[in-house]
Amino acid sequence: MDPQGFNENSGLRASDADRDTAAAVINNALAEGRLTADEHSERLDAIYGAKTQAELVPLLADLPGSSAVLPEAPSTPAPRGVGSRIVAIFAGATRKGSWHPDPVINVVAIFGGVDLDFRDAVLPGREVILRATAVLGGIDVIVPPEMRVVDNGIAILGGRDITGNVAEAASPDSPVLRIEGACVLGGIDVKRKARKGKGARGRNSVTINIPSALGRGGILDQVRDQRRQIHDQVRDQRREIHDQVRDQRREIHEQMREQHRQMRRGWADDDN
Repeated sequence: MDPQGFNENSGLRASDADRDTAAAVINNALAEGRLTADEHSERLDAIYGAKTQAELVPLLADLPGSSAVLPEAPSTPAPRGVGSRIVAIFAGATRKGSWHPDPVINVVAIFGGVDLDFRDAVLPGREVILRATAVLGGIDVIVPPEMRVVDNGIAILGGRDITGNVAEAASPDSPVLRIEGACVLGGIDVKRKARKGKGARGRNSVTINIPSALGRGGILDQVRDQRRQIHDQVRDQRREIHDQVRDQRREIHEQMREQHRQMRRGWADDDN
């Protein structure tokens, strides 16, 4: 995007792709030391709150790479099936079971988490490209034994734990998961697991057994007891999930504060 090529009063609406690409520009600026952590956080909030392209212009005008962010005029819409988007900001997103990934998947995790399980996925072809960006967030990926994984991404104060390929993935016909993108104070974890048995029961499943010898009253009592049991399990699971999310958010906030403290100490040492 050329900032001078836009009118400040332009009403052209910004798309999700515009915001994601703008976020990539400031992520690179943070990694290069052009923005402080506080400046990056403020601009990131403003980017995902922007409604028009004109609102993105001042957020990128002083950074390199902004000329390629947004078009100066509406362009022809991209054809269907080119790519999909999964965004988790202070939240979580999951794809598992018999889902249909697109050939290109754009994943953004900011203070959030994304779980992708490709074991039972209906693949669109031999290769899937995963463009993964994690900023103070995490992306967990599970692949089947026969899928080959190629990691072309980078980690900036973050981590990339990618499972190694095995003999089953060495065939020329093996499906390929190609991973791109960056982890900034975040991480991506790719694990290889065998498929689950079709008849497996869930860990917290409840089986309702109604003995044939019980009368009508006994059957109703049995059903009520089972309903109470299910209700109690669901309630306990909700509380557990709520507590886990709360603890994770606290941990992330503490990590971010510590990172800010360390960066400020480094700047103070440089000034001295």
